[in-house]
Amino acid sequence: MTYQPYSVFGADRPARWLITCDHASNFVPPEINGGDLGIGAADMNRHIAYDVGARGTSLILGELLNAPVICSNFSRLVIDPNRGIDDPTLVMRLYDGTIIPANRGVDDTEVQRRIDTYYQPYHDALGALASAREDVIVVAMHSFSPKLNGRAPRPWEIGILHAPQEDRFGLALIDRLQEETDLTVGDNEPYAGHLPGDSVDQHALRQRRLNALIELRQDVIASEEGQAHWAERLATVLTDTLNRTGL
Repeated sequence: MTYQPYSVFGADRPARWLITCDHASNFVPPEINGGDLGIGAADMNRHIAYDVGARGTSLILGELLNAPVICSNFSRLVIDPNRGIDDPTLVMRLYDGTIIPANRGVDDTEVQRRIDTYYQPYHDALGALASAREDVIVVAMHSFSPKLNGRAPRPWEIGILHAPQEDRFGLALIDRLQEETDLTVGDNEPYAGHLPGDSVDQHALRQRRLNALIELRQDVIASEEGQAHWAERLATVLTDTLNRTGL
């Protein structure tokens, strides 16, 4: 079977929602250093290589919402689809204390090859899905590490990132989540806002499409049970938020 840098699930599902998972996989294509970035399995299985639990949660959420889902099929260490092409972190040489040996000598030609082979096909497919209906709501699914090296533990189970260009749905979603008394909800936490050229910027903010970037702490969705629980919870919260706002 020919390798494809993305997978689409339920392209013909009729809901307004579009679920995206930029960091779904830790796969390294074999043409890149024989499929090995030169770091150990422990590092390839943590957040520096992909968003732990995000793919499974996204797929279940798409089924529950009857919405299409798009997932990347390459590690963010190969090239990060949630960065702009001009972003210096597009291909990481060092991430959270880990040197990426196979990326140390990457030159402009190789970066462009990775853009053409992995990054751009993913974004072309995402763009086509987002353009399929005028009232699409882009829900970008991510997960974050409970603690970065040398940093304090992160208290939020969930964070919602939003940017002022189009934050109506994101802010309403935060309000709804804050009604859940067992949650610590991050408002532009554990990161602030969006980066120019990132995935939400490309496919939602520039077109003033409704959107929310959802960050789930990895330990709450590390298991299949956790992924199913959070997908069900998010399906309810997202639907409630849309019904309340009438957006």
